[in-house]
Amino acid sequence: MLHCKCPRCRRGDMFTGGAYNFGSNKILDRCPHCDLRYEIEPGYFYAAMYVSYAFNVFEGLALGLGTFFLTHNTTSPWLYIGTIIGGCFLLAPLNFRYSRVVLLYWLSPKINYQPHLDSDDPAVHL
Repeated sequence: MLHCKCPRCRRGDMFTGGAYNFGSNKILDRCPHCDLRYEIEPGYFYAAMYVSYAFNVFEGLALGLGTFFLTHNTTSPWLYIGTIIGGCFLLAPLNFRYSRVVLLYWLSPKINYQPHLDSDDPAVHL
């Protein structure tokens, strides 16, 4: 899951390029190994917005608490606002990727891991 591999075969990549490469952080249409269509139905990844929102809330809380424990500043809201907004901005490419990965791995009942697809032998895929 951390390597953003296909949830069905765990072999094919889900994304092109790295998370922080400009212009190449795109999800593939199909798994190059087992041919799973990632977007199960039109608009399927709109649900990833809710997962991304939960990630942002957790990150904002963690950044705010981390800032407090490091600085012990209780007088400047701008320190917290800048840290939280900056941190969420820097983590946005990871949120984009992992919200879709979590949606496909944990929140999609139609997609299950199939161990027989986790091989390099093309005869096993039949």
